[in-house]
Amino acid sequence: MFRSKPAHIRRRQWKGILFVLPAFLGVMLFYLIPFLDVMRRSFFQMSGNRFCGLDNYRAVLNNQAFRLAARNTIRFVAVCLPLLLVISFVFAVILTGMWRHLRKSRWLAGDEERAADWMGIWKGIYLVPYAIPAASIVALWKMVFAGKGFFNGVLHLFDLSGVDWMNTGYAFWVLVFSYVWKNLGYSIVLWMAGLMTIPQGIYEAAQIDGAGERTILFRITLPMIRPVIFTIVILSFLNSFKVFREAYLVAGNYPQENIYLLQHLFNNWFMDLSVDKMAAGAGILVVVAGALTMLLQRSWEKSYDSKFAG
Repeated sequence: MFRSKPAHIRRRQWKGILFVLPAFLGVMLFYLIPFLDVMRRSFFQMSGNRFCGLDNYRAVLNNQAFRLAARNTIRFVAVCLPLLLVISFVFAVILTGMWRHLRKSRWLAGDEERAADWMGIWKGIYLVPYAIPAASIVALWKMVFAGKGFFNGVLHLFDLSGVDWMNTGYAFWVLVFSYVWKNLGYSIVLWMAGLMTIPQGIYEAAQIDGAGERTILFRITLPMIRPVIFTIVILSFLNSFKVFREAYLVAGNYPQENIYLLQHLFNNWFMDLSVDKMAAGAGILVVVAGALTMLLQRSWEKSYDSKFAG
């Protein structure tokens, strides 16, 4: 492995290997090995530990609760991801433009340290919702959307009847609002980090050549921040599974059917010790999530190669 390389390079490579070895062993011990054990259990019956092939997967796919949870989860991700990406991108573009104008003002012009301090303050403000604990968000939900909550109180002022929002079909949209609100600032910061890497001179040159806002957006801005887009999509996709905490704390194991997600189902199977079903469901989820991630990465790489080939 290292024979054809000088001794000092070999020593440096061994130092790098030893440096990452503890983290690698931790991932192996606490993630990879348990994951492989879950995959093994998905092909065995819970009682008797007898190999049953794909029977567990068939039972899960034919389970009505799994279908409901999968449908709600897919619907939630399909609604939340585009909504979060579009809203956060619009805010990021507006805020980046405002920040660039502010940098040119007398107040911050030439003072890089002061500008960096103010940027840190604004980013901290954006990230406040992301840092709020789930229990605090649940308390806010109950004060606003409960049967006798703040929102119904406002409706009563206009002689309108209120409802228990978390026990109706509106619960889904309350969950969507919570997800977007909590992750909006984090996504804005990521978008702004990508937008600020684009040199202002490119925009000025495009405007001189007569390029419109639409052309600049699709021909300059989005192509130049493609890696940031991929990162934001993946992180937003993973964060969409964390909203289960809020839904569970509000409504328990069996919430209103529109917010009955896969995490609720897995939690219930865990309580019932249905390890075989839970393992098979986890296997299906890993395959689907992995396929979507690789498809997104492949499409990104293909578009990137086609743009910059030659």
